[in-house]
Amino acid sequence: MTTPQHRAPAASSARASHGPTAVRARLRASAETLPDGDGVAVFTRACLTAARQAETAGAAGRGLFPGAAGAGELELRLARRYAAAVDAAAVGLPVPACWRPLFQLRRHPGIRPLQFALAGMNAQVGHDLVLAVVDACRALGCEPARLEGDFDRLGAALTGLEEHLRESLAPGPEALDVTDPLAHLAGAWSLERAREGAWAAARTLWAARRAPEFARECAERLDAGTGLVGRCLLTPLSSAAAR
Repeated sequence: MTTPQHRAPAASSARASHGPTAVRARLRASAETLPDGDGVAVFTRACLTAARQAETAGAAGRGLFPGAAGAGELELRLARRYAAAVDAAAVGLPVPACWRPLFQLRRHPGIRPLQFALAGMNAQVGHDLVLAVVDACRALGCEPARLEGDFDRLGAALTGLEEHLRESLAPGPEALDVTDPLAHLAGAWSLERAREGAWAAARTLWAARRAPEFARECAERLDAGTGLVGRCLLTPLSSAAAR
């Protein structure tokens, strides 16, 4: 007879294989196989760099929020959703509508790296974060209100990621020239507004959970709408020579 003591290591191993370290390792391995100009590689590498910089030595391997169950749960669910999209695209399977523009246009020569990065953030915040809140509420057995502080903590980390993306992927060390179309496009997307919309959408989906068909329709509309914003962010702005 197998005792609980014998089962525990296997359960711990299973959790570790789906934890933040394992998910990031999968994303890192995938990004290493892609050329530098690939839009998916641009977003993935930037996320991994920002996460590595944000982790303290004491939190290494345990995500950005050790001891904060809700924020850690949200972070992990975001990473898993993106990793699932990367895995699906790698074998030719459909990806969610919110991610589709990034994967479809990942090699377009007229799209600049910052556009790819913002489109990735748009998909994560506008869609995946909404479902992450709903899923975390189910997993933790709580209402969204209980996760609001964790949502804000994750939001602060996402703000750090956005700053890293804008600083590292802008076309030069100086601020974008106001005549550059990228300045207007990048300025049209707001992480703060996206986060506010994500929180409202998460509360709506949670309230609609007892009406499955309505909740499913809302989620599908959210996915499609987020994808539309992503496609706008990926409007080609330059020729291959300009890049």
